[in-house]
Amino acid sequence: MISYILAVLVGLGIISLDQISKWIVSSNMELAGKPIGFIDGFIEFSYIHNDGGAWGFMSGNTWLLVSMTVIAMLICLALLLRHGLCNKLLFWSMICILSGGIGNLIDRIFRSGNVIDFINFQFIDFPVFNIADIAVCVGTGLLVLYFVLDTFKDIKARRENVKIKENGN
Repeated sequence: MISYILAVLVGLGIISLDQISKWIVSSNMELAGKPIGFIDGFIEFSYIHNDGGAWGFMSGNTWLLVSMTVIAMLICLALLLRHGLCNKLLFWSMICILSGGIGNLIDRIFRSGNVIDFINFQFIDFPVFNIADIAVCVGTGLLVLYFVLDTFKDIKARRENVKIKENGN
């Protein structure tokens, strides 16, 4: 029960930080205006609207993106409810993905299909992104790690089963 309460608080924290940061940027910067340096040569803030997915994928298809996000979030919620507490890595990956998904979904629904992006890494060619995107990426990374570790655990268990069978015969 405490894990669920903590998850709700962390999730609400991610969503709040995402929405507050987007409000600050949209209230204080000009859309597609001059970037503001944060860490010179490393990170700058560039206020843009993105009506597509990652890297502008499927630009202009708001309702398809909303539908895909809702489906992905329902899958994450089902995984969380079915298996979440069995594994902390899976649990927290789902919390991050759901929180980030909600943050960007709020934008798509209430900002004419546009997601506010503002964090721009200057040292690599990477799209401008936001706090919700970070949460989704961290959650996805944790999910990949979960599957890799689970695969190794299965391989180890199979090897042990083979050794037991070999010793038993």
